[in-house]
Amino acid sequence: MRQDHGKHDWLWRKSEIIKKWANNHWRFKMENAFEIAILNSERDKSLTWSLKQKEKLSALNPDMSDSMINMIISRKGGGEIENAIKFRCVEPCSTEDYINSMKDIITRTRIGKTWTRNPMESKMAPKISR
Repeated sequence: MRQDHGKHDWLWRKSEIIKKWANNHWRFKMENAFEIAILNSERDKSLTWSLKQKEKLSALNPDMSDSMINMIISRKGGGEIENAIKFRCVEPCSTEDYINSMKDIITRTRIGKTWTRNPMESKMAPKISR
């Protein structure tokens, strides 16, 4: 590849490798993995989940911009989280700003968390023996 095209950076070589050797089965597998993954703020950490989704999308579409990837990933979080991130981030937002705002929204608000009827039923509450 280097003999044919000369010296290029890693991103260019990565996109050429994906174009040449990525077959339909691999694309189908990556698309399904992206579609199945939904953000659960109580189970997943926002940094690792976002970076995994970004890797999957950039592998499928290497020409996609970061702002487009962030917009698609925010849709996977659900309606309330998506709207909160859109209001928090300005449109040409870097991935770092996007992940930091998602982390702040998830940790500091009740958005995306499930409601429990009795706080004593949660796993974090200590068990009281009578």
